[in-house]
Amino acid sequence: MPAGLEDLFPPARPREPRAEAGELRRALVVAAHPDDADFGAAGTAALLARDGWEVRYLVTTDGSKGSDDPSLTPAALAALRADEQREAARLLGVSSVGFLGFVDGELERSRALVEAITRELRTFRPFAVYTHDPEPLFVSDAFVNHSDHRATGYATVDSIYPTARDRLNFPDQIAAGLEPHRVRAIYLFGSDRPNCESDISAVIEVKLAAMRAHASQFSAEFLEQMPVFWREPDGRHLERFRRILLEY
Repeated sequence: MPAGLEDLFPPARPREPRAEAGELRRALVVAAHPDDADFGAAGTAALLARDGWEVRYLVTTDGSKGSDDPSLTPAALAALRADEQREAARLLGVSSVGFLGFVDGELERSRALVEAITRELRTFRPFAVYTHDPEPLFVSDAFVNHSDHRATGYATVDSIYPTARDRLNFPDQIAAGLEPHRVRAIYLFGSDRPNCESDISAVIEVKLAAMRAHASQFSAEFLEQMPVFWREPDGRHLERFRRILLEY
């Protein structure tokens, strides 16, 4: 069983949060749509939760356009997908799920989005943040990086630095009692430049159960093939991230 970030990501191991410095064993996963967090980081989230970390999911859009089912209205789909995300989080041990409610497919790298994510960072005060890599337009020359993914990744990074850190950004939040916060580690999923990996072999079935919770999104045939996305030739299952460590 892992002992935290230092054992999850060998051999380049980041330090653990320092309680004496007020750093908390908290991780925030910021994703564009319900199911994105589970596709990108559910195994790692489950490992962290098992090790006593408090893990929170934050979904930036309402997921209201991700279906070809003509019987579903956008409002009904949004409600369904929110329930699916909550169930997936429960299976993983993720402690809470937040929804910002921006319209699916229309997300922009806006000041409003940065403000909302900054509020989350200052409220939850995570040591590590996981989110979409905003840079690739085409990932592994295999699929297009959704515009909502890119907007979420950019806005999350912009919120980590500088806005959540600097007191004069969004002073109304400071006036309301939310102090500035420094995130110490960023993990980007969906990256063409991963530099660390998390061995999720011990929780791959939990990750797959979380994926199955998103029944509105995945066919039975797709779910049967899903384990190959994370399976290595040696039989291990890995999630890969582009990691940025922040000490300023």
